This record gives sequence, C-alpha cells and structure tokens, in this order.
Amino acid sequence: MNTICLLGLGYIGLPTGSMFALAGKDVIGVDPSPRVQAALQDGQASIDEPELQTLVAAAINSGRLRVQTRPAPADAFIIAVPTPLDPLTNRADLSYVERAAREIAPLLRRGNLVVLESTVPPGTTRDLLAPILAESGLRPGLDVFIAHCPERVLPGRILVELEQNDRLAGGLTPACAERAADLYTAFVKGQIMRTDATTAEMVKVMENTFRDVNVALANEFALIAERVGVDVWEAIRLANHHPRVNVLRPGPGVGGHCIAVDPWFLVGAASDAVRVIPSSREINDGMPRHVLGRLNTLVAPPARVALLGVTYKAEVDDVRESPALRVAELAVEHGYAVRLCDPHVRPDTPGLPAPLLPIEQALRDADAVVLLVDHRAFRELDLDLAAALVSHKRILDTRNALDRAAWRARGFEIGVLGVGLQARAHAESPSA
Repeated sequence: MNTICLLGLGYIGLPTGSMFALAGKDVIGVDPSPRVQAALQDGQASIDEPELQTLVAAAINSGRLRVQTRPAPADAFIIAVPTPLDPLTNRADLSYVERAAREIAPLLRRGNLVVLESTVPPGTTRDLLAPILAESGLRPGLDVFIAHCPERVLPGRILVELEQNDRLAGGLTPACAERAADLYTAFVKGQIMRTDATTAEMVKVMENTFRDVNVALANEFALIAERVGVDVWEAIRLANHHPRVNVLRPGPGVGGHCIAVDPWFLVGAASDAVRVIPSSREINDGMPRHVLGRLNTLVAPPARVALLGVTYKAEVDDVRESPALRVAELAVEHGYAVRLCDPHVRPDTPGLPAPLLPIEQALRDADAVVLLVDHRAFRELDLDLAAALVSHKRILDTRNALDRAAWRARGFEIGVLGVGLQARAHAESPSA
C-alpha cells in the first residue's frame, strides 16, 4: 500500500497524512476548506500544534503530500472527517462520514483498504460505512478491506502520541484488521492491537467517556466544597494520597471535540441502559453557568470583565466546545461588558462573542477578572502590571492556577472555583 487518499485535513488528518508522507507513502490529502487549501499550498500548517509546522513543510517539500479538493484512486483510503453532535438530537451527525464514503465508493478497486479514523458510535463501520462501500459492487471484508482505527492523541502532544501510543486496528473481519495494522506500522511505534470494528469504536468512545465522568465527579466535589466551606483543591490533594484514588481536577467545564461530545454517542447507542453518562454530561455542561454565578457575587452587569482564556484547555488554539467560550457567551447575554484575551487564538476566529484583546487592553479599567484557561502567559502574568491596570481588584480563578498569596499581596480579592467562604476565611486568618 504505497498510495493513500486521506479525506479530512484537520487536527488528526493533517498530522496523520504528514506522518505517512515522511514514512515514504504517497499521500493525497483531501479537504474542501479554502482556508486549509490556501495554507497548505503555501506549505503552512492550518493548525497550531507543537512541531506540526515543521512536519507539514517537510511532507509537502518531499513531494509525497499533495493537497486537493476531491479524492482520487489509491491503495488505501483514510476517512478523518468531523463527527459533530447534532444539537437537536444529541446524536452523532454522521453526514460527513457518509459523504466521504460515497465519494470513495466509485474509486474502489479490489484489494483496497478503507479506514475510518473519525470517532463514531459503535456499529457505524458495520452498519453505515460497509453498506455504502458495497454499492461499488465489491464485497466488504472480501474484495475490499474495511477497518476502524481511531486516533488516541492529546492536543499539544499529537505528533508524539501519534507515533508512540498504542493503536487499535478494528477490522470488519480479522483479515481487515491485519491489513489496517500493516498500514499503520509505517510510522506507529506503539503496539497495534487487533480487534473487530465495533469493539474498536466502543473502546474509543469509552476512553473519552471515562474522562468525562471522572471530571464530572471532580466538579461535583467542587460544588459540594463551596457549599460546606472546604477548599476542594486541598481535599483532592489529600484524597489522592490514597493508593487507589486519583481524583481529577475540576474546572469551568469540559471542552474539545472528543470528551464533551463522544459520551453522547454511547447514550444514543443504548439510551435505555445509561444513567451515569447523561448525569455527568449535565454536571459538566452546567459548570459555565456556575462560573457566571460566581462572577455575579463579585460584580453585577454591566461591569467590565476581563475573561482570560477562550480555548478549551491550556496551550492550544482549539475553541471547539470550549467551556471558556460558553462562559463568555453567558456573560455577554447577561449584560456584562466582556473583554476576551487569549494569546493562542486569532482575533478573526469565528464565533467569538466579544472582542479579543491584548492582555493590557483587556485588563485596563476592568471591574473583575476571570481566569478561565491556565495558559502559561496568564500564570506568569506581571502582577504589578495587573494591579496597576485593573480598576476594582477582584479575580476569580476557575483553574486553581494562580498564586493566591501573591495576588492578595497586590490588593486583589481572589475567589477560587471549589473553595467555600469558610475555607477562604480560614486560609486568610492569622492562625491558619
């Protein structure tokens, strides 16, 4: 399998295609986005990810990665298109997968491999992808090999984890799994584990749901701590000394294209069997509104508020499903004069509910500050500069990322998500 046609050049498709190209494969990258096309034709990565620019430039300069808007015949096809959540039904929108499959079907030849990398509900490869590809006249699993090989990477570490992490090759048949595993040995150094396609789909969604449920538990602990007067961060630190306990970190919500979305795929697959997953989604989706409530205790609309951070996590440019963005939307809806600041986000990013400003402009004359994302730039902020710029020294830290004593020494009243009033009073008392 020397030629690969890869559909979708986003956060997973572009790094994957570049990896294959530098491993000696000829890669046809397909993406209809004019922005992606323009960037890649200039040899530029369309995504902010460590080391990706160097990798993409090398792949394009090698001549082994070329970009176009339509798929072409190849030995292997990889589908890495989005699978967003339908907001009306809370079910996976598989229209991109279906469209990609229909574009591939007329190009198929006997012996081709088709890999679905997109995260999908269990059963999608078997019940949606295979029947569409069968319209080519080739028999799935016999004439054409079909598999699900989900990515298992963390934004900010995509290139390292694409190469080093263990991988799943879930085939429609055992022969399909073997053929898919053979393809990924081109660059994957981790173990490639063979299984069936539906199990691979289930495993991928289980991994993200596990994280979501455990973050929800941490967030619930934070809500309880605020009620009973405890510092949840201290409580978590102490609890995690137990050899069989590992409580995760609470925060303003859960974001990104995976953890905030994929649990619903399991709910849709077996709605009458799930209890914990929908409750966890409700808790995590409710955290931005809780943060707004905490902001209301500091200042009332139409106060000027500087919201630090727009992305869903630190040191990335990804705003998909970002709880920070949801906090900003709620603050605007409730009449606050919102200033946004995020060094990783472009000012022309679609969907921003307020102006994106440099840190000095965001802080100047602000009545309150809310830390929503613990970017290094915010953790290392010049406190003397902040004290000189902010009108009313009130700050809410939703990530427990700031040095509370240092901010208080500059005259700030600092609130922390998950820290109750009694806990704050104890921490500030002379005997504490």
